[in-house]
Amino acid sequence: MAKRDYYEVLGAKKGASADELKKAYRTKAKELHPDRNADNPQAEALFKEVNEAYEVLKDEQKKAAYDRFGHAAFEGGMGGGPRPGGQGQQGDFASAFSDVFEDLFGDFMGGRGGAGGGRSRAQRGSDLRYNLRVSLEESFAGVQKTISVPTSVGCDTCQGTGAEGGAEPVTCPTCNGMGKVRAQQGFFTIERTCHQCNGMGQIIKNPCRTCGGQGRVERERSLSVNIPQGVETGTRIRLAGEGEAGLRGGPNGDLYIFIEVKEHAIFQRDGVHLFCRVPVSMPTAAMGGEVEVPTIDGGRARVKVPTGAQTGKQMRLRMKGMPALRSGSTGDMVIELAVETPVNLTARQRELLREFEKLSEENNPEGSSFFSKVKGFWDGMKG
Repeated sequence: MAKRDYYEVLGAKKGASADELKKAYRTKAKELHPDRNADNPQAEALFKEVNEAYEVLKDEQKKAAYDRFGHAAFEGGMGGGPRPGGQGQQGDFASAFSDVFEDLFGDFMGGRGGAGGGRSRAQRGSDLRYNLRVSLEESFAGVQKTISVPTSVGCDTCQGTGAEGGAEPVTCPTCNGMGKVRAQQGFFTIERTCHQCNGMGQIIKNPCRTCGGQGRVERERSLSVNIPQGVETGTRIRLAGEGEAGLRGGPNGDLYIFIEVKEHAIFQRDGVHLFCRVPVSMPTAAMGGEVEVPTIDGGRARVKVPTGAQTGKQMRLRMKGMPALRSGSTGDMVIELAVETPVNLTARQRELLREFEKLSEENNPEGSSFFSKVKGFWDGMKG
């Protein structure tokens, strides 16, 4: 079978630059790698074809010969191209495959090491979470809270270096500072975290006795936190650099304060609005009047009760709700009336209520309407 054009194999245009060829090769190698195509029996042959094409085109001299003579340039002893089944092909294949190994498995193995020595010895500290409960009044006015946070802080003895006397760590002799070691197994290169430095790339010969070489110690810190007006349950406040200390002098993490607003005995909150259920007596609801209600700022407001008010009647007090977080707007307070039925009646009260009931048969429109509908329902059932 005639060989396919090498440019066609890589999916590149003739005359493509070295970078374009390399990009095309890596794309094809990822696409056709046998480990990713276990159900495709042709994947391995196509994968080898891609490597063969790239071995020729990545070499300037071989590429020039191929551009001029095509596949004939490597037949009958011309040039030095790959020969199927030859020993040189295996070496070229392993070399080419190593170029894309990091791309294929980089995320798996922790990524490509930096130039000249792997990861830094210093690592950023972890972020911390603190749950803080505040009252509705504190949410309304804003408050400054002092909290105690158990966390890791930099070791004062070694100044965060982890070494006795503040000495600098030295390059790990096992991985030469890479933080990982490689083992060649045929065409594959296996990477593992260095067991001596645990991936740090550096070791401490004389660890600090206070922190055991970590560069940080456990301690409880007191912090002052400003809680702004209008915070709600779920509000998150970030304190940059107040989290866990970094390992061996690395930067600190952040501290996140998660707010929980406690339930209130009088007010119920819905965003920036407040609801207050106010009981009123039967006479007040029937004849109208006024009730005094509290406001979240500690003040008082007088609300007019309309004549014939029923349970569930709502009235709105503008600008008496909660402030919006980081905004100048303020919500409203909604008053909901609850008409209260008297209990523990005296004999005289019962007598008066029976007399009142006889005189007010025409004063209950909702009840009259309801029982009229009930009568119609029963009559319909009989029919």
